[in-house]
Amino acid sequence: MRIKKFLVFLIVLIFIFNVPISYGVSDAPDVSAEAAILIDSSSEKILYSKNENGKMYPASTTKILTAILTIENCNLDDVVSVPYEAISSISSGYSVAALQAGEQLTVRHLLQVMLIYSANDAANVLAYHISGSIDAFAVLMNNKVSELGLKNTHFTNPSGIHDENHFTTAYDLSIIMKYCMKNETFRSLSSLKYCTIPATNKYDERVFNTTNELLIYDNREVDSNYYYKYAIAGKTGYTTQAKNCLVSVSNKDNLELICVVLGVGLYPNNLSAKFVDTKTIFDYGYSNYTIRKLRDLNAIATQIEINNGTKETKNLDVLISSDISVLVSRDDLETEFSPEISINENLSAPISQGQIIGKIVYNIDEIEYSTDLIASHSVKKSNFLILIVQILLIILILFFLYKLLFDNNFEKMFFRKNIK
Repeated sequence: MRIKKFLVFLIVLIFIFNVPISYGVSDAPDVSAEAAILIDSSSEKILYSKNENGKMYPASTTKILTAILTIENCNLDDVVSVPYEAISSISSGYSVAALQAGEQLTVRHLLQVMLIYSANDAANVLAYHISGSIDAFAVLMNNKVSELGLKNTHFTNPSGIHDENHFTTAYDLSIIMKYCMKNETFRSLSSLKYCTIPATNKYDERVFNTTNELLIYDNREVDSNYYYKYAIAGKTGYTTQAKNCLVSVSNKDNLELICVVLGVGLYPNNLSAKFVDTKTIFDYGYSNYTIRKLRDLNAIATQIEINNGTKETKNLDVLISSDISVLVSRDDLETEFSPEISINENLSAPISQGQIIGKIVYNIDEIEYSTDLIASHSVKKSNFLILIVQILLIILILFFLYKLLFDNNFEKMFFRKNIK
């Protein structure tokens, strides 16, 4: 009874004093990473950030760019012979797959061992295969960075081996990862938990396990501190100067997010903060944001009349050509959003069913979501004006013939003029 009385008393207080109750986006997570970001992979909307434009060392997260350049410039089934120069320059202490000079592997297998096991020697071999040298490949990397419009990134090597002039930002890495994830080959390779390299001319078959523990889950690791069931791809990194780094992608209920954490240390009990921070940031994103469908495919956006259309077809439903789904905070699940609808100027018949005749745009939190508007049916051109002209012409001809046949004065006048 006392509890009930207390609850009643509390409700009365709230009512009397109008105590505000907050249902807004929860407070941003407190993470140990020196720089971090969370973006929606579709719209690039930033959902969380911490020092996202601060210049940082990326370590082996560099390899996501090396991977996409390899995919774009190579046949994955091509066989590569490992050049001595590619492997001899790697200092001890860096992760390698112990590739041997003259060893022959396919581009696909080199990509796998680079992305999954983070092998620096595999990254160098791919750079030599594509560009002939590390320096030449770095030029290719920086050209791609420029194409993506990134201003705070500069790469000097394909692997992330430490160099004072090899740097990026959490924001720039998130955009690079977004670009990479558009490629199905990259998506597939970066999601693998292990890879098997068949026997080569130097080694028997080898198996390499992923360094990305967000992806690892089996019966022995049900209680893993790092496994994240929504994670679908990612790349780890570590050097003494860069500390721990992680670029990762997750997907829950069709909301795909990209998280970057850089400059991460260890939590108490030696927990790897790059995985714990990433899980915390992902959970923050999914707790506060969701995908909301605003309009369905073939829904009627508006109705218009085509002036020169036939009576039966001139009234036209304008349909939405594809679903419109938007990213919103959970506070906006019931908010009404008004679109901007624009119809093409000087629109006239004939119009074909499905023809693009305009555009619908929703602007939400400075992000534009749009799709084409199409005609629901064909609009035939009206022949009414042509018919009127034809009727008037017939009347004029009949009048002329009548006057010519039955009006003597008109006949005399007509022939007199023609004789002259």
